[in-house]
Amino acid sequence: MKENSSYKTLAEIINSSHNILLFPHINIDGDAMGSSVAMCIALRNMGKEAYILLEDEISDNLLFLDDGYVTRDQNIISNPDLTICIDCGETSRFPKRADKFFTGKVTMCIDHHGTSEGIADYNIIEPDAAATGELVYGLLKVMDIEFNKEISNSLFTSITMDTGNFQYANTTSKSHQIVAALYKHGLESNKVSINIYENNSWAKIQTEAIVLAGTEFVLDGKIAIAKVTADILKKTGCKMNETESIVTILRSISGVEIAALVKEDGQKKTRVSLRSKKYANVAKTAVALGGGGHVKAAGCTIDKNIDEAAEIIKKELIKEIKRHNGN
Repeated sequence: MKENSSYKTLAEIINSSHNILLFPHINIDGDAMGSSVAMCIALRNMGKEAYILLEDEISDNLLFLDDGYVTRDQNIISNPDLTICIDCGETSRFPKRADKFFTGKVTMCIDHHGTSEGIADYNIIEPDAAATGELVYGLLKVMDIEFNKEISNSLFTSITMDTGNFQYANTTSKSHQIVAALYKHGLESNKVSINIYENNSWAKIQTEAIVLAGTEFVLDGKIAIAKVTADILKKTGCKMNETESIVTILRSISGVEIAALVKEDGQKKTRVSLRSKKYANVAKTAVALGGGGHVKAAGCTIDKNIDEAAEIIKKELIKEIKRHNGN
């Protein structure tokens, strides 16, 4: 991985750029969305032309953040001065936009995943940060940006979602200090939290019930594996990007150390979300299968059908549990 650049260096590059495209990862989550929106607002307030370029859909509980910032038009800026990947550091995390990313006269990466490769000209990759939103906050401070309600709400979304509403082990005093500072700039934490956590469709609730009912428990319940199939989504009318919370529910089950959500994405493609509770390193499993992430939250894509992928994941997770237990 390339050596990190300084916040001052990134600030200088951003200040000298006019046309900027932001590249969050596919299946955009709260951290990627909140970080990107906060950055986009700040850039536009500086008088720059800036957009968040996506290739897929946004989950319903994050749509409240988009006020004309998101586009799927790769030609909206033909020759960007600067392209920034946010909350990701490999082109596999934005495959349909990878070529566009490298059209930037300068490329930049802001991320907190330890498995990120440092693909850009300038990188800030800090695995100890609870959320990429913390890094964006630090960068905006160096840039002397005037924080407002919208930026504060966006950064709060990033931090609350990647810390599991401040319950996960990655939560630090810095996480709380940043949020405390955001209140001074108009943060509406209750409004944001209702949008994120209390905005579930009935289709999503039905899907969770069906998927959870089919959960397979392995190694005396230390591993929980659930499948989201195309047939289930067709039956309930739920969107795939609404199902991600299921993996968190699986991890919350007493005795479960590793939770795996296996999602059908075509006949020969399966996306996998992994979470661990106390000791297991799911990033190791994800990397072994071509993915990446954090020690306790990772993912990968397997070019197999959902049943074959589930068996592959099961074998790898059993290895991880036994490795820790010295078996």
